[in-house]
Amino acid sequence: MTGSSGRLLAISDLHVGYAENRALVEGLRPDHDDDWLIVAGDVGEYLHDVEWVLGLLADRFARVVWSPGNHELWTPRDDPVQLRGEARYRHLVDLCRRLGVRTPEDPYPVWDPDGDPVLVVPLFVGYDHSWRPPGTWNRAQALARAYETGVVCTDEFLLHPDPYPSRDAWCRARVIRTERRLDAERGGLPTVLVNHYPLVREPTRILRHPEFAQWCGTDLTADWHLHYEARVAVYGHLHIPRSTRYDGVRFEEVSVGYPREWRRRATPPGRPRAILPTLAGQLR
Repeated sequence: MTGSSGRLLAISDLHVGYAENRALVEGLRPDHDDDWLIVAGDVGEYLHDVEWVLGLLADRFARVVWSPGNHELWTPRDDPVQLRGEARYRHLVDLCRRLGVRTPEDPYPVWDPDGDPVLVVPLFVGYDHSWRPPGTWNRAQALARAYETGVVCTDEFLLHPDPYPSRDAWCRARVIRTERRLDAERGGLPTVLVNHYPLVREPTRILRHPEFAQWCGTDLTADWHLHYEARVAVYGHLHIPRSTRYDGVRFEEVSVGYPREWRRRATPPGRPRAILPTLAGQLR
C-alpha cells in the first residue's frame, strides 16, 4: 500500500453479545477508502456473531487484520458449532479467509503508505499463568488464590485447549511456532505487533484484581517488542484503553469493553484508535 491518505486503525473487545456494542459496530466506518482496521480479539462468543462482525468490517475497510481473543475460543453450550480448542481456532481462521480477513496463519501484510514499510503481525500466543499474584509461586497456588477471592476467568470453564493437555502447553507451542515464523519471515522490517493480550506484564499492574493477571499473557513474549523492532504493540483484553510506553515502544490498549465500562468514560465509545501514522498529540 503506497501513496495513500489512509490510516492503520485498531479496536478490540467489541463483545457484540451486548445490543449496545452491536450498535457501535454497525456504526463503524472508515474515514478514508484506504483505511485498514486491526481487530485485536473478543469480537464475541458465538461463531455466527464473529462472522457477521468481520464480514461487515471487511466490506467497509480496505483490509481487516484479526487476532483471536479468548472469547472467540470459548465453546458455549448453546453455540451450534461445538468445536473446541485448536479445531475451533482453525475453523475461525477458515471463516476469516472466506471473508478476506488476515489472521495469524496468513502472510503478514505490509503497511506502506509513504515508503516506510511496516509488517503488521497478528499474533495468537495465549497465556500460561506466569503472571501470578503476589505471594504465589506456581500455577496451582495462583489458581487457588483466584478461587479463594472469587476472581476466576470464565476460560476455566469454556476455553478448552484440545488437543493440548492444558492452555499453558498450547501457549508454549504457539510461542515456539510464532518465533520461528517471525525469525524466518520478518525480513528486517519493523513491526506492528497485534495480540489480544499485552506482550509485557506491566499493563496488568493496574488491575483492580491482581489475581486476574494470570489469564492475561506470558513472560515468554516479554522482549518481543524489542526483538522484533515494534513501532507499536496493539492489545486489548484488559478493558483499560490507554497509550503507554515500555522500553521506548508505544503500546496501545484499544478495547471497547462492556457497556457498564464504556458508559463511565469521558470519551465516546467504539472509535478505533489511530496506530499509524502517529497523530499529533498522541503519546510519544
